[in-house]
Amino acid sequence: MKTISCNAQSKLAQVRLLYIFFFVLGILAAGTGVYAQVNRGELENLGPVEFINYEGPYTRIETRAQIRSIGYSLGVMVRSGQARAGGAGRYFVIHSVSAADGFKLDADIFGLGVDVGVDHIRNLRLILQGYLEAAYNYTERDAALLAEYITIYNAVYRGNMNYLNSRYKKPVMDAITQDKAGLSIRYDEWPGRTLMLIPLGMGSAGPLNTIDTSPLTDSKVTEQLRQEPDRGVDSRKDMVDLKERQSEQANQEAEVRREAIREEEQRQARERQQVQEQQRQAQEQQRQAREEQERVAQERQDANADQKALDARQQQAAQQEQQAQEQQQAAEQKQQELDQRQEELDQQKEEAGQIQDYADQKAQEAQDDRKGIAEDQQALINQEPRPEPVPGVLGAAIITPNASLGRVVKLDPDNGQEIKRSALNTVNARSLNTVDGKILAVAGENRGNGAIRLIEISRDTLEMVKQGDDDIAPNSLLWVNGSDLYAVATSGGNLYLARFNTDLVRQARSSITVHPFAAVSFSDGSLITQRADGSAVVLDPKSLAEKR
Repeated sequence: MKTISCNAQSKLAQVRLLYIFFFVLGILAAGTGVYAQVNRGELENLGPVEFINYEGPYTRIETRAQIRSIGYSLGVMVRSGQARAGGAGRYFVIHSVSAADGFKLDADIFGLGVDVGVDHIRNLRLILQGYLEAAYNYTERDAALLAEYITIYNAVYRGNMNYLNSRYKKPVMDAITQDKAGLSIRYDEWPGRTLMLIPLGMGSAGPLNTIDTSPLTDSKVTEQLRQEPDRGVDSRKDMVDLKERQSEQANQEAEVRREAIREEEQRQARERQQVQEQQRQAQEQQRQAREEQERVAQERQDANADQKALDARQQQAAQQEQQAQEQQQAAEQKQQELDQRQEELDQQKEEAGQIQDYADQKAQEAQDDRKGIAEDQQALINQEPRPEPVPGVLGAAIITPNASLGRVVKLDPDNGQEIKRSALNTVNARSLNTVDGKILAVAGENRGNGAIRLIEISRDTLEMVKQGDDDIAPNSLLWVNGSDLYAVATSGGNLYLARFNTDLVRQARSSITVHPFAAVSFSDGSLITQRADGSAVVLDPKSLAEKR
């Protein structure tokens, strides 16, 4: 048993008093409703899942706090007792808790309506994190960990109705359909087609243990972490720390319950002695009353006996016998109550034992995990230094079958091998240019919060570092003339040719509308493009005014 600090002992004593006070009332076990917690065994054996997210410009940028608040507000409503929170067209939760049905589970069903704008797994997890914080009082750090695995779990079992029917209660399954059950790995299939299941159970080993981390750290998940360049050492250390905290909290919970059980056992022993004494007294009183009644009956046979006095003695003996019978009945009722309390006590003993086993399991897992981490740390120390990466040449890989959208890549100029790839997956490969040392392109999609904009890409990370403010037509290329950039911009449903500087700030816009597939060329100080009807037109390269 680990030593508990003074503060922990004080807290332990306070909690112990509460347990003892309520023990006789039989409410040691938590009920349903807001006490339902995320199930500890439903997030197991999760394979690797690679989510396809939107990577590109946005019409508006929301802060982490704003994104998290979406889920947090839903969690507040569920915690207050609402069975449903949110609107069907947006984010919503169905808190489905019903009568016991064997081993089947309750669930929180987290839905994404047709009007949601979330398009990155990072933001979806942040929304779920806020929900778990508010609904079940998880810390920010622990809620983030759970949110990650909830999304993986729902992607693994996407549309698997056979599995879901075997695990969840009928009211849960009545609320979902195969085409919406779980979470697609594609962000563009989330709106209106997502009903994520958060399995609920009962937290009995303390708040940290409402979710069991054992299945979340199985060999498949750990192996995925080990594929990272640093073998996921930091993340795995954090998980070990959580397991150790889980073990300590479960130890304390088990000790609190054992102390409450010991107090109740002593109380019951005293009460059983009192019941036995009460029964003995009642039996003695009955014996005395019957003997008195027999004496009265014998004395009545004497003709000179005082019959009135005998009547009084007879009545008194009868009352004494009646009182003894009532006392015996009270003792028997008390005995039944004690027997019922003993059954509850046996149940609590079993649960306390399970909690202690759980605490021991967590401690052992943490110890085993530390060994694996130590081995990987040593392997990292022993591995040969990686050679310095070659500078590489810039290129683009098209990943969309029917469009020119793709990723920026760096290639080894000697062998053509890809040595670096951008997370951006919406760059128009035909618009990629290098101007004044900057990598510039058109990128994005008009979907949800996405937008098509001019962007600047970092030479080192290949990630977007800046986006312009003007909406660009989906089919526009990016033309360069010195330090001037040209693209087809869209405004009010019309298309115009616009000139930008290398900071992506618009400098001029044509007064005429242009064709969706307009081209741009330069000749003798003039710019040639096409009007909306397709006819050629000559513009001034700076002002973009039509030359007549």
